[in-house]
Amino acid sequence: MADAHTSKDNSTLFTSLGRLAPQLKPIIWPLIWGLLSALAASVVALVVPQVYRVLVNTALQPGNGTKGLWTGAAVVLGLGILEAGLIALRRQFVIVPATTVETRMRTSFYRHLQSLAVEFHDRWGSGQLLSRAMSDLNFMRRWMAFGAIMLVVTTLTVVIGVSLMFSMSWQLGLIFLAAAVPIAIFGFRFRLSYGRVSRKSQDQAGDLATAVEESVHGIRVLKAFGRGPEALDSFAGQAQELQATEIHKAKSLAVFSLVVTLLPELALGSGLVDGILLVSAGKLDVGALVAFFATAAVVAGPVESMGPLMAMTLTAKTAIDRHFEVMDAVNTVTDPASPVALDSARGELEFRGVHFRYPDTPAATRDVLDGINLTLRAGETMALVGVTGCGKSTLLSLVPRLFDVTAGTLMLDGVDVRQLTLSALRTHVAVAFEDTTLFSNSVRDNVLLGAAEQPGLSPEDVLEQALEVAQASFAYTLPQGVDTLIGEEGLSLSGGQRQRIALARAIAARPAVLVLDDPLSALDVNTEERVTERLRSVLESTTTLIVAHRPSTVSLADRVALLQDGRITAVGTHSELLAANSHYRYVLASLTEEPRDLDSHLETGLGEELAEELGAGKEAGA
Repeated sequence: MADAHTSKDNSTLFTSLGRLAPQLKPIIWPLIWGLLSALAASVVALVVPQVYRVLVNTALQPGNGTKGLWTGAAVVLGLGILEAGLIALRRQFVIVPATTVETRMRTSFYRHLQSLAVEFHDRWGSGQLLSRAMSDLNFMRRWMAFGAIMLVVTTLTVVIGVSLMFSMSWQLGLIFLAAAVPIAIFGFRFRLSYGRVSRKSQDQAGDLATAVEESVHGIRVLKAFGRGPEALDSFAGQAQELQATEIHKAKSLAVFSLVVTLLPELALGSGLVDGILLVSAGKLDVGALVAFFATAAVVAGPVESMGPLMAMTLTAKTAIDRHFEVMDAVNTVTDPASPVALDSARGELEFRGVHFRYPDTPAATRDVLDGINLTLRAGETMALVGVTGCGKSTLLSLVPRLFDVTAGTLMLDGVDVRQLTLSALRTHVAVAFEDTTLFSNSVRDNVLLGAAEQPGLSPEDVLEQALEVAQASFAYTLPQGVDTLIGEEGLSLSGGQRQRIALARAIAARPAVLVLDDPLSALDVNTEERVTERLRSVLESTTTLIVAHRPSTVSLADRVALLQDGRITAVGTHSELLAANSHYRYVLASLTEEPRDLDSHLETGLGEELAEELGAGKEAGA
């Protein structure tokens, strides 16, 4: 897999954050009200020290009684309640809008993933995409709802607080301000280093998610080959690398927090000594000194939170960059600007001088498909054969435009498939792959995934007919029948059962062109023959192009096309090619032996015979 996710991004902090502007525009007013509420809460907190100043200079003076003291206490209590209310109001303003933006961005991200060409997904690990769809968007939402607002409020609080401190004593204010210079310098360096390690951490987390997903999907292979410990060692190594990166992040943040906490405290310690000297010299009253340090205590909180808030902002920047790496990916397989309408299709398929090469193929390498010329007549079944790796599956993937031809033309009923919308083309073309993919849903939902509406037939009729044609009636014997949940990727079923469910899904679509990438490889010859016969009768007007890896599949086709060195070198019936083409005979001789699917035999009452043969084989081996 190409390291697509490790591409370097040189965007500045403000450039990256600015990319969120279109997303924030619809909720800008709730965010502004939230910002104003938070700022008002900070201003209220800064007013409290001024109350202390008045209390010390008036109510606490000898002979003034307790009335002023209780009044001041009531004012402070009221300000505290007001501050708490404003903080709660800030949360009310921003939480719902921020989560709405997160949901909208996540939906848009998923929609974009669905639209991107297969070549994009070939380059990206699923864990990387998953971490961008979940973790990164979660970071961005938290930054929008809290980090961005509090970073602005914290900055303004420090500015207002320091200004008040200067108004009380410019000498003490200068001492406090002197601590800000090294903090600013260190903060700039921290931003650069933390940004790099944050990106590394999030990429490593994505790689780790990919490793987990691959291990879960391949758990049967790992168990069967006893490679669980090796997989665990590899995973543990990746986890330790992520751990080291996270520790580096934590240490960087700890050092920054130490600096932004220690320097202001040292400044306050020095200020306390200087303040006492100023009071003793009569240049500063006691109330102002108390108010100064009370204000400094209020400002200290925002100063100390600058580190975590800056770290959160840098993490959000990385999340935004990673998100838009995917969103900026260009879809290479798109609808035409002026599509041609093709309401119904006969199913005639023609390849005219078709070339194809994968995007990352070296220039000096010959095209995978190097000038394909082939015509499929409407309604016929054509088998495509060739040695392993000659490009058969690649050729089939061009029909539904999973990839686009790099040269030449592929036509459906005389119309270039690139002139049809993708939805229209994929309505006329259905595909069943050898590597079956089913979804974690019921059999019914998997089969009817792309089913077309058929006059006079209910969805239940379409389902029943598709299962019957694909010889997949076993679905009715499952615990909940066709409503049985088949588990992640259908791994609760056997290989033959999964292939027949996938074939039923393609049949239910009632396509004009049916593309089969050896979808019956896990079936025995008898089941394959029954499936093929039913396909011929039910889909007699459907053009079928099937990659064949077995002689029995080849012999059931109307015609056979031989793919050799990226070109179609011969087309004819099985008998004609067998008699006249030496390479065809070589290919047939190299095709795999017929598999025997235990599920199929059991369903047809042949299970005992097969079991006896297996038992006899074991006895002979013993």
